[in-house]
Amino acid sequence: MSTIGFSEHDHDRCIDTALSEAESHCARNKLQFTAVRRRVLEILLNKHQAMGAYDILAILADEGLGSQPPVAYRALDFLVQNGFVHRIERLNAYTACAHPNHDHVPAFLICRECKAVAEADTEVSQGSLSDAAKTTGFTIEKIVVEAEGICPACAGAA
Repeated sequence: MSTIGFSEHDHDRCIDTALSEAESHCARNKLQFTAVRRRVLEILLNKHQAMGAYDILAILADEGLGSQPPVAYRALDFLVQNGFVHRIERLNAYTACAHPNHDHVPAFLICRECKAVAEADTEVSQGSLSDAAKTTGFTIEKIVVEAEGICPACAGAA
């Protein structure tokens, strides 16, 4: 399992790589990576924090990219459907995918103090949930794993 989000990293490279992956994916699949979709992904990548749709919409409105909720929601829906963004159920918010280049089951580690989110790449094929599903003949289609706690920065400040 690998985790991205609470450790130091080359943030500019992180953003460039994710945007490049999104552009390549859209080109390969003949999808439109519009200016609004790109900007929403950039906003989430820059923050490295879960954000609500209305927080994103406020930034888009300030930049003249749209002020109506469907603008943000359509962009977020596209980004989620294509694996560039994840929806954090617990926070009713969104975060950029830390592993956009491969299929994975993300587990989200959410800091209850600063709301920072780290994404851990997990495997569903190994573990008791997978075993339980196999035993009952159940086919898992989607898993959302969210854990709340304290990030290293907030723990150090306490």
